[in-house]
Amino acid sequence: MSTKYIFVTGGVTSSLGKGIISASLAKLLQASGYSVTIQKLDPYINIDPGTLNPYEHGECYVTEDGAETDLDLGHYERFLDKPTSQANNVTTGRIYQAVISKERRGDYLGKTVQVIPHITDEIKRRIKLLGNTRKFDFVITEIGGTVGDIESLPYIESVRQLKWELGKNILVIHLTLVPYLSAPGELKTKPTQHSVKLLLENGVQPDILVLRTEKPLTKEIRKKVANFCNVDINSVIESIDVSTIYEVPLLMQKEKLDTTVLEKFGLQAKEEAKLTSWKNFVNKVKNPKQKIEVALIGKYVELSDAYKSINESFIHAGTANDCKVIVTAIPAEEITDENASVILSKYKGILVAPGFGHRGIEGKISAIQYARENNIPFLGICLGMQCAVIEFARNVLGLKDAHSKEMNRKTPHPVIDIMEDQKSISDKGGTMRLGSYPCKVKKGTKAFEAYQKTNINERHRHRYEFNNSYLKDFEKAGMIATGVNPDSELVEIVEIPNHKWFIGVQFHPEYKSTVITPHPIFVEFIKAAINR
Repeated sequence: MSTKYIFVTGGVTSSLGKGIISASLAKLLQASGYSVTIQKLDPYINIDPGTLNPYEHGECYVTEDGAETDLDLGHYERFLDKPTSQANNVTTGRIYQAVISKERRGDYLGKTVQVIPHITDEIKRRIKLLGNTRKFDFVITEIGGTVGDIESLPYIESVRQLKWELGKNILVIHLTLVPYLSAPGELKTKPTQHSVKLLLENGVQPDILVLRTEKPLTKEIRKKVANFCNVDINSVIESIDVSTIYEVPLLMQKEKLDTTVLEKFGLQAKEEAKLTSWKNFVNKVKNPKQKIEVALIGKYVELSDAYKSINESFIHAGTANDCKVIVTAIPAEEITDENASVILSKYKGILVAPGFGHRGIEGKISAIQYARENNIPFLGICLGMQCAVIEFARNVLGLKDAHSKEMNRKTPHPVIDIMEDQKSISDKGGTMRLGSYPCKVKKGTKAFEAYQKTNINERHRHRYEFNNSYLKDFEKAGMIATGVNPDSELVEIVEIPNHKWFIGVQFHPEYKSTVITPHPIFVEFIKAAINR
């Protein structure tokens, strides 16, 4: 069959959960026997979120092929258990960059370059790329922002054009809010009506409406929305608030979103979407046998989206261990050598998060020292691993001024140094060591106990690395390299064998943890925390 294209737009307000609805529909179609992928169109002019402050955009998610992308791609991968790529995230910056490059080369033969047709043509090309090159049955495209935003107008216009070009192979889902007003005690549909009206003004008629709500929708409300918005009542889908995002596919299945989509395309499910393992997972999330508390030490802890993949990895690892992981985010700047025991003594495990810059570094080092000296299970990710190396150098090797050259270029003991191929790079965007790289894991180590194999591949996002000039001193003192890149000899994993469970990883294991395949490093970390 020819590729079917589904667009998910949002109205009324941002952060309604377009990414979760997109991922949930994709999961249901996948479970029905179809091949599905999801892409995100982001209206901002940045080339990618790689240079964006987490306060601006939350976590920057990295794909296997080294693309720095929107955090929604993490949801896509966690739901589908399939990797995404550079083609799954498109920004306005990338679109304009491509069009301007063509103009500079003379590809447009001297014509005036305009939003229509040049920008919209490039958008349409990017949208159809996944369907044309990889032959998916369904390509679901989430359009960032809210209908009515100036930034998203070219994307909505591209959808309008594609509706004419692709005919029956395209469908639009519009996600809106039906707010509940406590004073009159009523759900209000007017915001949805206005949102659909805005979409219609741009020439796009939605085929299905998904209504976010905190109260159940009555049949009368569904009928009212259907009449005002030119859709049939069966195409008005309720998306009520739930306790975990992993319930949403089950809720959408109950609301028959997937069967409604298939019917509109004139298709039937190839197999029954049972979602047995998914239901078991959700049941474990909602009914844990026990609870444990772990501390997440970071620089952006007041913003939950900054560590989205880590928090989701804890959910996956918790269910694998039949427990609920209660994560307490602690600002690194609040921790000192003097108060570390007061702040951290109640936690069963300590994770020091990735990041950039010097803010909070000393607090992270104090937390790591407390974990190491008190035999508390510890996991350090990227900068967290580098801080573990610095702490060990200072307090075990006696190199009091040891540091990373990222933080102190004049340190006499640069136990963390800039990578050789990064020294001549001045641009910030997309120039780090990004994407999946191989790692050789030593047998008889806790890392091998987690992976149960010697050859692994993990995703990276960094410029600095362990300085191998110090490796012999570290291993002689008790911190060993248990994972090494076979090509560059870059140290990927360090651990302390005489500690209960102390591992630092240069890569980002959280990017590869999914519902179906929880990441083994997180699973073993939580297991060690439970057994403490």
